[in-house]
Amino acid sequence: MIRLQDITKVYPMGKRELEVLRGVNLHVKKGEMVAIMGPSGSGKTTMLNLIGCLDIPSSGNYYLDEKEVSRLSRGELAEVRAQKIGFIFQTYNLLPQLSALANVELGMRYAGRLDTGQAREALNRVGLSERASHKPSELSGGEQQRVSIARALVKDPPLILADEPTGNLDSHTGEEIMSILTELHKEQNNTLVMITHEADIARHCQRIIHIKDGQVEWEEEL
Repeated sequence: MIRLQDITKVYPMGKRELEVLRGVNLHVKKGEMVAIMGPSGSGKTTMLNLIGCLDIPSSGNYYLDEKEVSRLSRGELAEVRAQKIGFIFQTYNLLPQLSALANVELGMRYAGRLDTGQAREALNRVGLSERASHKPSELSGGEQQRVSIARALVKDPPLILADEPTGNLDSHTGEEIMSILTELHKEQNNTLVMITHEADIARHCQRIIHIKDGQVEWEEEL
């Protein structure tokens, strides 16, 4: 599903350069649930951005579903994101003026299709069918994250990327969110890659990848 080969990412810093990723090699199988951990500045968010086609590497090759995507144009990358990738963010990234249902429908609009019945079903699957008309300000943090999960899953993408999905939640709510993600992962058999700094959250996954100083330091099968 995901194959990174000798990936580097360098950012210009005036007359200097900042090398964030240094020859990363990574393989994630289809249907696998993987956590990426590492200290601040280790490169984990940059890696997730590359996997999510939000950025391109400075060198190396990235294969998604056996297609080389690291040299695609911005428009082509946007198409890949719309058709193949669902995103779950720490800060939820919901539009405040829209209802929960309308926020979920956005996930379908980006993919070029809209089915309100399907959006309602996605909210039902995360236990929010009765909150469909509520705006984000009327929802708790955990409920907002459930809306974010429904939005990511509604188009049934083969790849889900989650950036600290429990980072803004208390431990009890965080466990509830991980239970939802784990159950939905089993049902849909999608591939899920998650960044987290919490070891207990990472252990919901099948494999943990530890990165440090822009390189994969070690991996752990669970």
